[in-house]
Amino acid sequence: MGERLSGGNMALALLANSLATGAGLVAIILGFSPLSGAHLNPVVTISEAWRGSPAYLACQVIGALGGVVIAHVIFGLSAITFSQHPRSGVPQVLAEFLATFGLLFAIRGASRFGVPAVALAVGAYITSAYWFTSSTSFANPAVTLARSVTNTFTGIRPIDAPGFVVAQLLGAAAAAWVLSRLTDE
Repeated sequence: MGERLSGGNMALALLANSLATGAGLVAIILGFSPLSGAHLNPVVTISEAWRGSPAYLACQVIGALGGVVIAHVIFGLSAITFSQHPRSGVPQVLAEFLATFGLLFAIRGASRFGVPAVALAVGAYITSAYWFTSSTSFANPAVTLARSVTNTFTGIRPIDAPGFVVAQLLGAAAAAWVLSRLTDE
């Protein structure tokens, strides 16, 4: 919708998308926290003391892909359209590493204040990371895969997705390592 309403102004489309994503994350985290701990991101699930189960990871990917299909249908698009949006190169991959690293720090830092604080921290972090990263901060392997099947301005070519996923996994591993050193956990 942000792309449709922006009249071709990519900054306005990005602003609309980042605000909708951040606000949506706050609501979804608050709503799903009692059910699953609001594990929506495979790297978060894996990094949380390696408690991530294969079922959670599969549900995260299926949920992300299902979200794309539903969004496409409600906006009158084909259910699946492979992205043609290039997102490759060292700057993009490094941005994903840093975005994921920072996301895990935001989650861990806010977690001592409870679920509402985590929800607000994640929403605020992702909203801002849209703007301070060259990649627009996917910071989530499930989202990366889902965005490869949408040919909108938020997409990523399927050929570029593996680089993002590897960077996200490495960013999560680095954050988990640094956090374990800082917190003696």
